[in-house]
Amino acid sequence: MPKKFKSIPKFKSEKEEREFWQTHDSTEYVDWSKAERVGFPNLKLTSRPITVRLPQALIDRLKIKAHKKDMPYQSLMKDILYKGLAGA
Repeated sequence: MPKKFKSIPKFKSEKEEREFWQTHDSTEYVDWSKAERVGFPNLKLTSRPITVRLPQALIDRLKIKAHKKDMPYQSLMKDILYKGLAGA
């Protein structure tokens, strides 16, 4: 008899979804045995890499804050820069 999976709820925000998955086991909702590995061979960078020198303490703070938001620290840096420029 195949395993019955729970249906994934609808989320009002990314934060709500993140909090849900931090407290629930995805194997109760998704049949990972049917997952397929995919690749994106023609994917091109949409951004340009740059080098910015920052104090190690600032990088550490960014990484901690990004970890709390469950996102890569460089994505958090881009978000902070975007919001800062929007308010400038």
